[in-house]
Amino acid sequence: MPGPEKARPPLFPGNDQPDVEILVREYLKRAADKWTMLILDTLEQNGVQRFFELQAAIPGVSSKMLTKTLRQMERDGLVIRTAFAEIPPRVEYALTDLGRGLGTALCGVWLWIQDNFASLHLARTSYWKKKRQAQS
Repeated sequence: MPGPEKARPPLFPGNDQPDVEILVREYLKRAADKWTMLILDTLEQNGVQRFFELQAAIPGVSSKMLTKTLRQMERDGLVIRTAFAEIPPRVEYALTDLGRGLGTALCGVWLWIQDNFASLHLARTSYWKKKRQAQS
């Protein structure tokens, strides 16, 4: 006689906590932003960086977008901005423990994609093939 079925844990625990769910959605949105990911990676690889060092290390990012993203990351506790009272002014950016933790979590996604690259590519190819056939 089979035993009682165990309830499967939810894919996203904490859905009964609206404040947590809101924060999760905000951070997923932040983490999915390509500039955030590239800044996290650059700071992890190179350590403390000045604005123009970050800009040089991240191809394609404009000054405006880098400024906006760094401000959002500072607000979210992912980077710390240190301004030095010098002439000319000097500002440096470094990852916080929260930023390093998010980088580690994103690394897991990167590894998952790397491990499943062939299957993901096959799924997309199959999708587009079926879509083209349906349109014919």
